[in-house]
Amino acid sequence: MELRHLEYFVAVAEEAHFTRAAERLHLAQSGLSASIRALERELGAPLFVRSTRRVELTEAGRALLAEARRTLASVAAARNAVAAVQGLLRGTLCIGTEQCLGVVDIPAVLSRFRAVHPGVEIRLRQAGSSHLVEEVRAARLDLAFVAISGDPPAGVTLTSLTTEPMMLVCHPDHRLTANEAVDWSQLEDEVFVDFHADWGARQITDRAFAAAGLRRRVALEVNDVHSLLDFVQHDLGVALVPRPIAYKRKKNVRVLPLRATPPSWRVSVAVPTDGPTNNPASQALLGIVGDSLPLPVMTAPAPVPAAT
Repeated sequence: MELRHLEYFVAVAEEAHFTRAAERLHLAQSGLSASIRALERELGAPLFVRSTRRVELTEAGRALLAEARRTLASVAAARNAVAAVQGLLRGTLCIGTEQCLGVVDIPAVLSRFRAVHPGVEIRLRQAGSSHLVEEVRAARLDLAFVAISGDPPAGVTLTSLTTEPMMLVCHPDHRLTANEAVDWSQLEDEVFVDFHADWGARQITDRAFAAAGLRRRVALEVNDVHSLLDFVQHDLGVALVPRPIAYKRKKNVRVLPLRATPPSWRVSVAVPTDGPTNNPASQALLGIVGDSLPLPVMTAPAPVPAAT
């Protein structure tokens, strides 16, 4: 079994299409198809169910996909280790991030990294935190900057960078602005704007309402911070967001703390449990991140007025 056959197999599995996979690999489709057939003959099992529009993995293909990704990741780690001994950093560094995490200036960090290590190709993916953590677990990302609550899945380690309180944002003329702080019970009948379910902030809010025994109506779901604030600004709903997002727009929205102890939004870096010690490029990037963080890293929650 050749490594290139595994690379070709993973590309077809991820694209679910031979033509797109061939374009991604800069190969002729006939050559790609021949390589996949050769791999299937060697393994003695079909890996794909082929149709005119798309291809789908068979049960054998699904079993191979996870192992193929791990094998390719291990090979990349071995190459990186040799390069590190030679004093070089090469290869590809795949990272992910959720929007507007605040504590890490991703463009600035990547700019510094590229200036020091121009031989490393950087690939960035932006998505919700749950999805990104799963991508790290499956070895499709080397590391990710995420905001999730609870324990990570097996195979992923989280290192906390900062913790922020959740805060309410609403229109300046909203009825709740008569309060200096808001009780949970005052939010039960509100219409909410919120992120999609795989965003860290959404999961934290859902769990907080469930823990309080309160129902919540999310009428508008968005996938970016600016859209959420736009809807709140036009009085189409209220939102619970982390403090860095709450103060992202200083005009046309009002920010209110929660009177009870607010749930915490924790920003972490997610890495494979066996890394980034096996990935010198990841280590170098995290070194730059550490140098850029303010001290102390952990931040205290905003003070909340006492109940009257």
